[in-house]
Amino acid sequence: MEIIEILKAILFGIVEGITEWLPVSSTGHMILLDELVKLDVTDEFMSMFLVVIQLGAILAVVVLYFPQLWPFSTKERFFIKKDTFSMWFKILVACVPAAVVGILFEDELDRLFYNYWTVAFALIVFGVLFIIIEHQNKDVVPKVNSIAQITYPMAFCIGAFQLIAAVFPGTSRSGATILGAIMIGISRTVAAEFTFFLAVPVMLGASLLKILKFGLVFSASEVVLLLVGMVVAFVVSIVVIKLLLGYIRRHSFTVFGWYRIILGIVVLAFFLAQG
Repeated sequence: MEIIEILKAILFGIVEGITEWLPVSSTGHMILLDELVKLDVTDEFMSMFLVVIQLGAILAVVVLYFPQLWPFSTKERFFIKKDTFSMWFKILVACVPAAVVGILFEDELDRLFYNYWTVAFALIVFGVLFIIIEHQNKDVVPKVNSIAQITYPMAFCIGAFQLIAAVFPGTSRSGATILGAIMIGISRTVAAEFTFFLAVPVMLGASLLKILKFGLVFSASEVVLLLVGMVVAFVVSIVVIKLLLGYIRRHSFTVFGWYRIILGIVVLAFFLAQG
């Protein structure tokens, strides 16, 4: 395998690690990158690769938030952390809408909406919504300032917003859930953390489905490319998650709204120029 293919996998891992957690649409960036930087692999492997490198990003969340995610304690004596179990039940509730639709209609949705028109439209529309909602909420005091305060109806509502991202590529899973959470009175920091935790079962399930559809037979070069992409996505995600939380404690998401609008226009211009 040529070193250039490994460098390409590194680039995909960097883009995945950055865009998975920022509300800017990893799908939009990956579509552009896939057009500009082609891996020398089959279409089937590439489709699986773009999803499964997210496992590296998942591991970053698990490593950074392990004490909050692990529901058992053995420091002094064994006991179950009820608040953590409650959080996981809320996460599972939030997963239901997207999981049901994804399992039943994934192939049909990909056929209908996985195209640059949908991605560009979603980038621009949700960019505008970010700007509007942040402007409307700039003086609003959030009602929910911890994950423990999130109710089950709130969790389901966040899951419904996640469903929008599952149906329309370019929406951004993190962008949709954070935006939905802010709209129902959850602080930006809590919305971001709940989104990070929600990504664990969502990404794990999506990755496992893609692997099963692709099959468990990989060539040596495919294994190397997949591992490189995952490791790079993990390292970059560690940095991005820390930076994002620091940023949103002091700033709004308005800048991401403008970025999405610009990217949407770039996506349209790029593909229209291709003819």
